[in-house]
Amino acid sequence: MFQRPSPWPGRVLALISLSSLASLALALVAQHYFDVRPCPWCVLQRGVFLLLGLAAGLGWLQGQLLSRARALTACSLLLVAGLALAGLAAAVWQHEVAAQSASCNMTFADQLVMALHLDEILPSVFMATAGCNEAAAYKLLGLPYEVWSGLLYLTHALAAAWSLRTLLRQR
Repeated sequence: MFQRPSPWPGRVLALISLSSLASLALALVAQHYFDVRPCPWCVLQRGVFLLLGLAAGLGWLQGQLLSRARALTACSLLLVAGLALAGLAAAVWQHEVAAQSASCNMTFADQLVMALHLDEILPSVFMATAGCNEAAAYKLLGLPYEVWSGLLYLTHALAAAWSLRTLLRQR
């Protein structure tokens, strides 16, 4: 007989969207109210969280509007997983490599943000004002911010993969 589709892939997309946008909001609160200045890798991760939030939110919305859109939901989950893995790579790079250098000017993160003119379009969100070793000194509950963001990216990637598996197992 007909099996009702699982609501989990849509719920996971909604949670990923909300948590990504909340993460970006918390980064902005830390910057503007607690003077936690971002480095280029921090700014790049903000961009990834924004893209993750938008992609997951649009994936959830299309799932709500189109009742039989399994293929679109699967594509959304794949995109979200890919973005989460890219964000995880940026967080690991920041923690393991960039944080050890005095300056991270003109690294990939800095070049990408400048090439996209994000620092000019929305400087209060995307302008780097600290070096990578300076940003590494900022901690939340004893862990550097990039570790927290890496853990969130990892959670997003695993949740998207689990949801995709759940979606593909449905008949």
